Amino acid sequence: MGDSNFADTIIEKTRKLGHPLCVGLDPHVAYIPNAFFSKNGQKNRPIDGIAKFFHEVVERLNGKVVAVKPQSAFFEQYGADGIRLLEELIVQCKQQGIPVILDAKRGDIGSTAAAYAALIDPSKAEAANAMTLNAYMGTETIEPFLPHVIQGGAGIFVLVKTSNPGAEEFQGLQVDHDFLYCHVAKGLTRLLPHTIGASGWSSVGIVVGGTYPSDAMRIREILPTSLFLVPGYGAQGASAKDALAGFLRGPMCLEGGVVNASRSILFPVGVDATAREWEAAFDEAVLKSTRELQEAARL
Repeated sequence: MGDSNFADTIIEKTRKLGHPLCVGLDPHVAYIPNAFFSKNGQKNRPIDGIAKFFHEVVERLNGKVVAVKPQSAFFEQYGADGIRLLEELIVQCKQQGIPVILDAKRGDIGSTAAAYAALIDPSKAEAANAMTLNAYMGTETIEPFLPHVIQGGAGIFVLVKTSNPGAEEFQGLQVDHDFLYCHVAKGLTRLLPHTIGASGWSSVGIVVGGTYPSDAMRIREILPTSLFLVPGYGAQGASAKDALAGFLRGPMCLEGGVVNASRSILFPVGVDATAREWEAAFDEAVLKSTRELQEAARL
C-alpha cells in the first residue's frame, strides 16, 4: 500500500465490491477439516495443516473481500512456527492486494508502544497494514503508531465498544454523565488531524461490536470520520443490518469500515468433510455473507 492512506484503500474496495466484508483468519485447529492434515487427519504437528488450510483460504478470498483479520494469539501459541506462518500469510495477502488488519490488541506506553508499532511498519514486507489497539492506559499509547499512519499509509483500530457479553462491565460504566466507551471515543478525536484521506475517512479507526447497533450510531456521532471494525457478525449473532448500523451513505453504498466474520465462513462444514466439500461450502459461505452485506449496504 506504500504511502497511500489506509482508509482510502478500504473505502475504494468497499465501493468496488459493494460490501465491507472482512474475513478473520482464526486457526481454531479443532474445526479445520482433517483432510488438511497428513497421516489420516492426525494433528500431531498442527501447524502444517493450519498452514495448508489458511494458504488455501487466502487464495480463495482473492478479489472477494475488503480485508482479512488474522488473530495474532492463535498464531503466537505455536511459537516461532506460528509467527512465521502469520508473516507468510501477511505477505501472501499483500501480494494479492488484500489489506491485513492484525488483531493483536496491543496497548502500552513509550518505547514499548513504539516497538509494537513495528507490527505495522510499512517498510517491512511482513508487517500488517493495520492493527487493533487497547487504549486503557490512555491515548499516549496510540501516539507511537501515528507516524506509520500519517506518513506510511498504515491504519489502527482502537477498542471502543466490543462485541463480547462482558463488554458492559467496564465499557458501559457511567462516568461524568456519559458512558466510559463514549469517553474513549471522544479522547481519540484529537488524534484525527492529518489522518483523513481523500475519501474523507480517517485511518484512526475504532472497534465497535455489531451486537450493539444503537451504541454504534451513538459512537458515529462522536467520530463521524473514523473507520469502524465491526466484529460480531455471523457466528456471534449480529445481522448484516446490525453490523452496518454505524455506517454512512457513500456514493455507491453504505460505507465507513469493515465487518468481520470468522467461524461462519472458515468452518461451514465438519472436520470429516473432504477438502473439495470444504472448498464448495467455503465459497458458498463467502458468497452468502457478501450478498447479505451488499443488500444491507444498498442505498
